[in-house]
Amino acid sequence: MARARDLERVSATSGALGAAAVSSSSGAALPRPESHGSSPAPAATGSAHAEARPFGSLLFPHGAEPGEAPSGEAPAYASDLRVDQIVLAVAGDREEHERVTALLYQRVGEIDTAYFRQEVFRDLEDRALKDRLADVVGRLADVRAHLDQLARMRCQQQRQGWFLDAAVLYLEALASLADGLHRAPVASRALVAFRSFLAGYIGSEAFATLVAETGRVRQALSEIRYCVLIHEGRVGVRRYEGEADYSVEVVHTFARFAQGDVTDHRVRYRSEPGMNHVGEHILERVARLFPEEFAELSTYCQRHQRFYDETVRQFERDVQFYLAYLEYLEPLRSAGLDFCYPELTRSASLSATDTFDLALARKLVAEAVPVVRNDLHLEGGERIIVVTGPNQGGKTTFARTFGQLHHLAAVGCPVPGTAATIFLGDQIFTHFQREEDLTKFSGKLEDDLRRMREIVQSATKDSVVVMNEIFASTTLHDARTLGKRVLDQLIALGPLCLLVTFVDELATLGDTVVSMVATIDPDDPVRRTFRVERRPADGLAYALAVAAKYGLTYECLRRRVTS
Repeated sequence: MARARDLERVSATSGALGAAAVSSSSGAALPRPESHGSSPAPAATGSAHAEARPFGSLLFPHGAEPGEAPSGEAPAYASDLRVDQIVLAVAGDREEHERVTALLYQRVGEIDTAYFRQEVFRDLEDRALKDRLADVVGRLADVRAHLDQLARMRCQQQRQGWFLDAAVLYLEALASLADGLHRAPVASRALVAFRSFLAGYIGSEAFATLVAETGRVRQALSEIRYCVLIHEGRVGVRRYEGEADYSVEVVHTFARFAQGDVTDHRVRYRSEPGMNHVGEHILERVARLFPEEFAELSTYCQRHQRFYDETVRQFERDVQFYLAYLEYLEPLRSAGLDFCYPELTRSASLSATDTFDLALARKLVAEAVPVVRNDLHLEGGERIIVVTGPNQGGKTTFARTFGQLHHLAAVGCPVPGTAATIFLGDQIFTHFQREEDLTKFSGKLEDDLRRMREIVQSATKDSVVVMNEIFASTTLHDARTLGKRVLDQLIALGPLCLLVTFVDELATLGDTVVSMVATIDPDDPVRRTFRVERRPADGLAYALAVAAKYGLTYECLRRRVTS
């Protein structure tokens, strides 16, 4: 029995770019097979934009990355500040996981570079543009997935048809990208420059040729009709000569028996290449029946083997940094949390309003728990914040927030809060409590002293230092003595610093030191508010409040004893 059938379509839709468009007829691509092959695939990178304006990067104002590319290695402070948790969640399982990770760990040295990235983030606050770019990134990933499959295909005609399919998807993606950038009021230097590049690229003669030839080859393939003849285990192929399409007749015949919705028993074929030897032989014989169409396809593949522009690929990789971070922020913003674009400064000044620990906020929002926000600021010659207060009162979280602000601002990202001014320092140092390493022949106090010496010797006046509960393993007297010596050296050195301590006296060492206290509920002193306020240390007042709550003050005890 013979029946007519079309070749599979190149793509469900067709794209248009400027005045040129890929044909949108019900065209055909070649069947997508199952077996793998070792034939070489057309290259996936290259350029067709000799007339277009050069474009460098969405990440760096001067084009190429300065110095070596980001390594992806987490800085020493990442774990202490939980920056590693933020980066892991932002990068997720994205295709560009390693690059996004490396960029999020790399602090930029120039304020202009950080502002350059802030500009792009601001443009992507336009939800329509952000969604459009995310869709384009997905389409371009499909293009490369198509191209990556070519080397696994044994049949030449199948490889060529799959390559044509990839080109169609590529043109559709660029059509969508150009339209999105044209409609959006972009103002960032990066996106304005890329929009200019894209206009030149799609307006070039080489690109116009690619669009025209893609449409022509696709149209020619879409018009191919052939019959498959199956008889006693033999399969033959010949041109279609007007035979009835029995599939249409079968559907029409059984339509009268349809009664409402029924179960769909059709099998969904896999989207990856899948063609057995029978399919390959059928395709090869179809190519013999239509030599001109397949010869044109072969010529097309050779001529445009490097259709995927390198600059477009660079844009695709760069934009994922922005999309990944904004995707991380989305549920937090939906929960009512604010993010801002900090003003950056080289002077050791600092202010942040309604800020919070970004890593902790992600966890709390997922659990529908309110996020407590805090303010902090330094004025004039103030350089050091000393945080005191009850245990489990939010002091360590506040310290992490301080460090995260300086890291994220130096990466060029929006930071938690409604407004912020952040110091762009040269390095960040942290000293948080760690478990004692039993493999070392030294105690915890010695380890703390060694780590503090490294910080004091390495830090400069342009550094940021975050210390949490230093010398907690020793006596109050020793902690007070050692803490004062460390703080005196940092005061002389002049870096921006935050210290969490149980030693109240350290909050009064000089004019450059500011005291902040983790507060409690005045009506219930054992209840923490997790608010950290700028005020004198009052550890004894807290102890007195707890004693009063449980009837343990001097007066209470005296009354109980005399009674």
